[in-house]
Formats: sequence, C-alpha cells, structure tokens
Amino acid sequence: MKSLGVVLGYLSGPANRRNLRVVGWLVVALVVMTTVYSVAFHQLMANEGREFSWATGFYWTLTVMSTLGFGDITFQSDAGRIFSMVVLITGTLFIFVLLPFSFIQFIFVPWMERREAARAPRELPEKTSGHIVLTNLGPIEDSLIRRADRSEMPYVVLVSDLAEALSLFDLGYQVMVGDLDDPDTYRRARVASAAMVATTRADTTNTNIAFTVREFDPTVPIVATASKAAAVDVLGLAGCNEVLQLGNMLGRSIAERVLGGDARSHVVGQFGDLLIAEAGTAATTLVGKTLAEADLRTRFNVNVVGVWQRGTFAIAGPDTEISATSVLILAGSEAQLAAYDAEFATAQHEQSRVIIVGGGRVGRAAGRALAEAGMDHRIIELLAERVKDDEHYVIGDASDITVLERAGIDRATAVLVTTHDDDVNVYLTLYCRRLQPGIQIISRANLDRNVSTLHRAGADAVLSYASTGATAIWNTLGLNDTLVLAEGLDVFRVPVPAALAGRGLSECSIRQTTGCNVVAVARGEQMESNPDPFVPLPADGDLLIIGDAESEQRFLTTYKTKQRLAVPAAAVRVPADF
Repeated sequence: MKSLGVVLGYLSGPANRRNLRVVGWLVVALVVMTTVYSVAFHQLMANEGREFSWATGFYWTLTVMSTLGFGDITFQSDAGRIFSMVVLITGTLFIFVLLPFSFIQFIFVPWMERREAARAPRELPEKTSGHIVLTNLGPIEDSLIRRADRSEMPYVVLVSDLAEALSLFDLGYQVMVGDLDDPDTYRRARVASAAMVATTRADTTNTNIAFTVREFDPTVPIVATASKAAAVDVLGLAGCNEVLQLGNMLGRSIAERVLGGDARSHVVGQFGDLLIAEAGTAATTLVGKTLAEADLRTRFNVNVVGVWQRGTFAIAGPDTEISATSVLILAGSEAQLAAYDAEFATAQHEQSRVIIVGGGRVGRAAGRALAEAGMDHRIIELLAERVKDDEHYVIGDASDITVLERAGIDRATAVLVTTHDDDVNVYLTLYCRRLQPGIQIISRANLDRNVSTLHRAGADAVLSYASTGATAIWNTLGLNDTLVLAEGLDVFRVPVPAALAGRGLSECSIRQTTGCNVVAVARGEQMESNPDPFVPLPADGDLLIIGDAESEQRFLTTYKTKQRLAVPAAAVRVPADF
C-alpha cells in the first residue's frame, strides 16, 4: 500500500505527467513504426510471390527490430534484404537506446527520487502532538534525543537538504524535510501542538528561526542557545521563552566541582531544600574507614549516595571504603551539611590555586565563578587577543612546563581543562596527572566517546557540553528535573513505582537490583534526604535517584516506570546557573 501511495503521488505531479506523455508518444511511435514495417513486409513478400498472415508480419518485424532474427522467414530479393537491414538498425536504435533512455530518464529516475523522498516526510501526521521540534542535529541534540527515547516522547529533526535527511533517516532519526526560515515548515511540523521548539545553531540563525516560528504560532515554547551575552536580549525579543548560555553554564558547573584542600562540602546542585554536594576526604578522620564505620547518617543525618574514586563512580554501600583520594557525594539540607563541615573541614595554611586551561567561553565562565567564591585562579591561554586582564591570565602553551610553572602548578590544588578540542583535553589531562599525581583534574568533553578516555587519562570528573545542554533544554519542558553530576551520571526523579509502594527501602534492594541509589523520598512538597529504610514508600510520592545511564534504564525497565512527566513548580528546582 505504501508503494501504491508513492506511485499515485508520482503520477499526480504536473512535471511527472509531462514525462509520462513523452514516454507515451515514444510508445505510440513504436507501434506506428511496427505497423508500417509490417505493411512493407507484406508488400515486399508479395513482390517475391509469397503470402503470409498479418500475425506473421508483426512477428517478423518484432524479431528483426529486437535483433532476435530467428531466420525462419527471410527475404530472397536485394530489396527485401535492404529493408531487413533498415528494420534491424532503426529497431536497435529505438528499442535498445531511445526508448530505454527515455524510460529511465523520465519515469524510473523521477520515481526512485520520489520513493526516496517519501522516506523523509515533508509533513508530520495531522494528529501529531506533544513532540519536540529540533532544528539541528549535534552532540546536544543526540543527548536530548536519548532522553526523549527513554521517556517515550516523540521528536522530529528539521533538515533542509533532502540527501542529508535521507542519511539521517537511515541512521534511525525521525526527520522532516523543510527550510528553517519558512513559516510553512513549522506548520507542516505541527508546531502549534508541539511541546517545544529547541534550536542550538548560531545566534543569528536562532533569531531567524524563533522569529519565523512566532510568525506562525505565538504560544509554542521556544528554547535557544546563545554564544554571546549580547544575543540573549535579541533572542528574547525574537520570541524565545528560554535562552541558554551553555558555555557559561558548563564553566560554572566545572568550577563548582573544585573541592580545594579543606575537605569542605561543595554544593553542586539543588532540589528544593535538598542540596547535593561533593566533599573530599584527604586529611580527615574518615580515611581508612568504611561508610558503616563512619556512620555519617546517624551522626549528621546526611546521606552518602555515591563515592568518586579517581574519576570512577561507585554507588555507596555500608562496605564502601574511604581513601585519601575519595570524594563523597552527599545529600542533605544546608544545616546538615554545615554540621558535616564543622566536624571534617580542615584549615588551609595557604590559599589554594586553581589553574584553568583554555580562555574560551567555558574557561572564562569558570574563572568568574571561582573569583566570586574568592578562590585564586590562573587561566592559561594560547591566544593573546583573548586575554582580559594580566592578573589572572598566563599567555602560552599549557603543554609547556615553564608555562605551567608560571601559572603555579606546584601549589595548585586543581586543574580545569576546558578547551573545545577533546584531543587536546586528553593530552593535557594526561600531562598534568603525570606532573602532579595528587592534584584534582576536571575535564571538559565535547563527544561522548571521549569521556572514558579522559577518565583513563587521569581526570577525576568529566563534564560535557552535550549533557549540560541537553539537561538544561530538557528541564525547561518541566517534564522531570535532572542534575548532571558528571557525564553519564545523573540524579533524576521518578514516581514511586507500584511494585515498591508500601514497602520499605530495606526490603526493596534497589541498589542490588538496578545499580541505582535512592537519594531522597518526596512526600508532597517535602523532601526527605535520609529516609528511614523501614518506613513504607508512599504510593503518591516520588523517589530522587542517582545512577548512570545504564543503571537508570535498568531501573525504569525493572519497575516499569517513567521519569516524572509533571513536576510541581515548588517541589523540584535546578539552579538557573547550573
């Protein structure tokens, strides 16, 4: 039926009907030629004194024109043999050259093009609704599409070039062909019933897209990225509901992971009154103990939900051992974290320094965040024109030991590698780890496939542009709130599954079954960060869970649930600058 629709669609086009007429006239010419040759055959045979039926005449004509020439009927006169050669030559040219060429050129090729085009639609079904409309396909969109697939939320990628659309279709993407500056494209993409339009192109292109969408529909939510601060207001005037400066967000997220040497908890995210923090353990009494022996839950009512160990994350369990290089992921209120800091925070004899490699948007944003926190930092930048002030910049190549020494690598507690080239980031991460084995290294990744490589090179944590952008865009939907702790490691919120309702966490074995850990239990607007493992889980409550992508999918599949699709505005919040 689909092929029949393609054929009928092909026949309905005016250009294709003209092509069919050309081929039709050639077929008529073939019939006329065959008839004329058959009449001439009878006349020449009559001149030789032989008689044949009309069926035999057409039979002879077609066998000669098609070069079959069975030889059962031949002329004996020179005129007849000359006529046979004329029929043979003209028939060969017509049947084997002109007619096939015309058929291929005017029918087959256009039909195949139409058939290929049908694989990449130019319009979504009329009843399409609640979908995400994307105007680009890059690392951010790939991460966003994976989230949409896990939540079974439809999406479509608008592509202006047919060949590119077909290529993406073959890779499994949902695409639609259309020009991004054409209002009719968004009508055909059913933008009026879409959940959101997200665009991550250049600032000028994003402005044009937003303005074009608003020309067609004044209410659909539009989320755009901005590479320059000046573009934020312009994009807002063009009709964008949310404008995200991802470079600034990623830089601040990387800066928030700088722990320094004081073992103090550093907040990296927030859900309502619940704070998610990281705390180093070096030079504390926790080193050498297990979590059960440290008993932080009873002493400070903070929940240890995970442990970083040189870039490797492990779900926290009673037998998890704390070393000098461990970084604890804590969940608790401001007062609970303050009580933890009062016990374990150590005084620093000298102000620690943080080295930032790369003075681009991400590096500068990290520098501003550190300056606001009162932390000394130096930005190593290769391009002198990017230098904003001499006090915090060191011009040179970060792979040069003398440049690192001028930046203060000998007394630095952390290095932030923020360049936009993953190869450079891997190289510098490995180099800094060899120079200072005990230093904290946080790296930026642009492609997901390089995350594990950066960890192996020595990064304690890796944050990616793609995950930061996808999470920020996803959270603007209000579908569920997600906190990215590192690439592939999230804190996410789900309704209490029916299989767990009425049961205590102690009997659910969530960590053993799925590899996830429960951070908190939400009952209405209240978030309990250290839930009693013996209290039954409420059927109408939510779970705040930490896990990597694989563990998250295992949890959703095991308990046949989805990430929350409606979050009360006051219940969950991710900081705007995260």
